[in-house]
Amino acid sequence: MKNLKFVKTDQADFANTLRKRVDDYFKKTNKSKYGNRLMVIKTIFMLSIFFGPLIIISTGIIANPLLLFALYITSGLGMAGVGMGVMHDAIHGSYSRSRKINKYMGYTMNLIGANASVWRIQHNVLHHTYTNIDEGDDDINAPIFLRFSPHAKRYWIHRFQHIYIWLFYGLSTLSWITTKDFVRANRYKEMGFFNKEGEFKKQLLKIAGWKMLYYSYALVLPLIMVPLPAWIIILAFLSMHFVTGLCISIVFQTAHILPNTTFPQPDENGLIPNEWAAHQLATTSNYAARSKIFSWLIGGLNYQIEHHLLPNVCHVHYQTLSKIVERTAREFDLPYAVNKTFAAALWSHVKMLRQLGRA
Repeated sequence: MKNLKFVKTDQADFANTLRKRVDDYFKKTNKSKYGNRLMVIKTIFMLSIFFGPLIIISTGIIANPLLLFALYITSGLGMAGVGMGVMHDAIHGSYSRSRKINKYMGYTMNLIGANASVWRIQHNVLHHTYTNIDEGDDDINAPIFLRFSPHAKRYWIHRFQHIYIWLFYGLSTLSWITTKDFVRANRYKEMGFFNKEGEFKKQLLKIAGWKMLYYSYALVLPLIMVPLPAWIIILAFLSMHFVTGLCISIVFQTAHILPNTTFPQPDENGLIPNEWAAHQLATTSNYAARSKIFSWLIGGLNYQIEHHLLPNVCHVHYQTLSKIVERTAREFDLPYAVNKTFAAALWSHVKMLRQLGRA
């Protein structure tokens, strides 16, 4: 990957103005930009939905396959909730003003089978910095059978990706809990991360250790305790991850892979033709701004513009801050893309996938 840099323009006035207005909001309201009581309630709720069904399964009292599937799928919804509404803020450092609390709450990523250290590089560093930039944003660096950028090489199979994409979205967290963290850790080492002496090997051991812990209570213990054939238990476990993968993928992808977002290309010197904040506005879209319950469930990720511009602010504030962000963007004649509903955003995403598969 090139050494990418954003061009310094007068668009920086937007970022400075927005930052001042957001700071003024928190000062005038005497509120903290971090999580509040509602964030604690959400954490308890999502962790309970994730761990509760697994605990019931592991008691060995479940002998009905349909009930087993129902419990695993419920746990999958809780897993998605933990990923979107708990660990996401913690790893961004916006869950709490305490670095220790952010660190420990970030470990909820490890508890659901993935890895916080790898995610921090993939998401915080690469995705948030180089959003929608081919070979820069790791969220659009897809395997050969998927095409998320108009600048990526197109193959004949991509013509059908809007049809088969849902299968691979569902399989995405299965990739996380098996090979993805190891593959990306190795690639990030080659990119200059994990470069302290012994750090990479230590990181690999941590990844393996956390995954062993996850498998022990999410799959091995049920295989020992549940009085049902192993293949049924494994299939129920896979269904949990399919639900989680589908939920997380469509929530994140419907904010960036859309017809009304852009995919800027750096020049031969690695210069990106925008100031960073303006780049985030051009490559990101909100949706379902009026749906408070939906927003609560997905960790405020329907306000992706606010999240990208203010990643160090907890998502419980996004709805209020969105008014400030939109007004400021309009003043500076910058885009502020919004889909009225999640269904509209999802349909736009499908159209974009189809477009990317044909041209």
